[in-house]
Amino acid sequence: MKIIHFSDTHLGFSDLDVTNEKGVNQREVDFYEAFSDVIDAILEIKPDFVIHTGDLFHRASPSNRAITFVLKELKRVEKLSIPFVIIAGNHSTPRTSTSSPILEALSTLDNVKAVFSQRYEKVEFEDIIFHALPHINDERIIDDELDSIKANINPKKRNIFMMHCSVGAHYLMHEFGEWVYPKNREDLFEKMDYVALGHWHGFGAVGKHKNVYYSGSTERTSSSDKRDDKGYVMIELEDDIKITHHSISLRKSLEFSIDVTNYEEQIASLELSDIKDALVEVKLFNLTSSTSIDITNKEIAQIFDKALHVKVKREFKELEGSKIDGDIESISLESYFISHIKESVSDDVEQKRLASKAKELFALLQEVDDDTH
Repeated sequence: MKIIHFSDTHLGFSDLDVTNEKGVNQREVDFYEAFSDVIDAILEIKPDFVIHTGDLFHRASPSNRAITFVLKELKRVEKLSIPFVIIAGNHSTPRTSTSSPILEALSTLDNVKAVFSQRYEKVEFEDIIFHALPHINDERIIDDELDSIKANINPKKRNIFMMHCSVGAHYLMHEFGEWVYPKNREDLFEKMDYVALGHWHGFGAVGKHKNVYYSGSTERTSSSDKRDDKGYVMIELEDDIKITHHSISLRKSLEFSIDVTNYEEQIASLELSDIKDALVEVKLFNLTSSTSIDITNKEIAQIFDKALHVKVKREFKELEGSKIDGDIESISLESYFISHIKESVSDDVEQKRLASKAKELFALLQEVDDDTH
């Protein structure tokens, strides 16, 4: 028996304000293409079952384009009559009971079973049961739902547990509504042939459990996510279980670090042959306030002009005992100003007086700004 497990496709995700020739956000298109790559693999492999463990869409109210796209792609699988079980994740679950779950739109497809009611559902076939636990906003009912799952395990059939959550604090994404699976209920994993997880965007086994896996996402939703292990998991259930991960091709994500104390030489030595259409992150370090102003984001973007997008991060020299890190937009004007005082004023007493006065003025400015919102 073969099962393909994938998750966190986040269809409709858009970012970076870069559009293609049709005027569609290019990162949104990247996510559609990643999904299509997995569907292509499904059509080639022809597994017995396909499971998706949450966050099919990036939002609980996705665009018409995202909905139309996924219906067309799932109909490709429907032609092969492969059962497809999907659970809701925190991104695709409405925060209030007055909103209709978007996964309900998939009920028109004959071979798709979407579980989105914030309750456990048993999806049973002749020789296998999928214990589907979608995202649940009310954690108070989790234990009752787990009790229901335990009561429905059939040792004469294969049992697959599907969830969208964090199994341990390590797998928290720090997002609204996410929940952590209770540690004292992990004994339930031992009763399953396979535990299919969604939410964490990296592929891998969880802890010491040999049958508990996150499939990971199919694309990168953050510039901090540098993983290349995006794709799907193949589960082969015979006498033993065999689990393999299959990566799909992604847009390149590249990092460059430039020491501004040797700026011209470092720029001249850059190897840029591989940056075409890539997502590029450039880290400038050893900056002062004056050198940071001299090196503009526009200048950096022109150096990496063949990239799809360039993100500039700046790391400043020691300021008041600690480094200032971040994007140029996130570095406060107050930090720039105080840094300039330290560079320009040699007298320690005068330096402290001006820095203190600057902090008072910026605090007053913040109060005025808060009052206007």
